Amino acid sequence: MKSINEWRTDSEYVFIVSDLLAQPAVQKLAQYTQHHHSNRLQHSIAVSFDSYRIAKRMHLDYRSVARAGLLHDLFYYDWRTTKFDLGTHAFIHPRVALRNAEKLTKLNAKEKDIILKHMFGATLALPKYRESWIVSLVDDFEAEHEFFTPLRAKLARKIRKRRMKSVW
Repeated sequence: MKSINEWRTDSEYVFIVSDLLAQPAVQKLAQYTQHHHSNRLQHSIAVSFDSYRIAKRMHLDYRSVARAGLLHDLFYYDWRTTKFDLGTHAFIHPRVALRNAEKLTKLNAKEKDIILKHMFGATLALPKYRESWIVSLVDDFEAEHEFFTPLRAKLARKIRKRRMKSVW
């Protein structure tokens, strides 16, 4: 099981995203619950770092992946309660995140595509780059991991407890 702070030990990754992490707009993500058991900043770092490692292994543009992965959910509302007339959260929030990210830093075409298309599957916005596919798939994995890991641990404790009772 990886540590939530494993990314801090990768000096190249930290160098790539440090200017973004220093931004109050990015740090503000820690105030928002993401998948019940994590906050949006933790989620964004996990997506960014895991996507970066995959892209680097595949000799792809890991810099764009790391930066766009960190910014892919740069929005400031509770997606469980806020509703939009123009479409679903899955459709709206990538556009909001892109607009917010463009206020913080200059984005290249690949970074824009990564942010805008990271909800493929829930939307029909087909990713243009392999890097966009990576972030989209890692985002899905992290969401599942963040939501179910605490529940799996709780279930495992219950099973151990029942086994101990049956032994006695």
